[in-house]
Amino acid sequence: MRRCPFVTSFDPGFRETLGDLIAWRRDVRRFRADPVDDAVLRQCLDLACLSPSVGNSQPWRFVRVTDPDRRAAVVDNFERCNGSAAETYDSERREAYNRLKLAGLREAPIHLVVFCDEATECGYGLGRATMPEMLRYSVVTAVHTFWLAARAHGIGVGWVSIIEPDGVTRLLDVPPTWRLVAYLCVGYPVEEHEDPELVRHGWQERDRAATGLLER
Repeated sequence: MRRCPFVTSFDPGFRETLGDLIAWRRDVRRFRADPVDDAVLRQCLDLACLSPSVGNSQPWRFVRVTDPDRRAAVVDNFERCNGSAAETYDSERREAYNRLKLAGLREAPIHLVVFCDEATECGYGLGRATMPEMLRYSVVTAVHTFWLAARAHGIGVGWVSIIEPDGVTRLLDVPPTWRLVAYLCVGYPVEEHEDPELVRHGWQERDRAATGLLER
């Protein structure tokens, strides 16, 4: 991976492009069947591994799910959980929920699972004695960095949270100290939208309170 020379600032053009990248990072549920080049995927993962982590613990662990039976089992898990989630809403909201496409598990060429190794000795526990959850937060930073790197290559990412983490973890036969943080669908999107899909389909508008800044 190319290393940039040491810089202390970036020019306005770079900052504008970075803003565009962040704005166009959308949760993708509709994927084309085109394969993603392994070298490009590796580049995105390499950038993800440069993410900040508590105590330099680097607890992220990536698993690519290629086995058809395992992928099918994950789809079944999602559909069961999705059906249960729909039942938690009243009739009108349930109808709206059922109209949403909430995962691209069947279409996405790549299933990428990101785990947190909670037994890692890297970092010697620095920074997590009072907040052990910082390990998982560190993994989230890696997920977001991967997401932006993929978007820079025109690749879409969808984060599937409507699954049973323990069941999927057992299905993938990973070490018992690994905790599932993100199940990602990865591939080239069918369509491009700057606005979130849930806004576009009337589920939830942007919350102005989320952009506020309190002072104390």
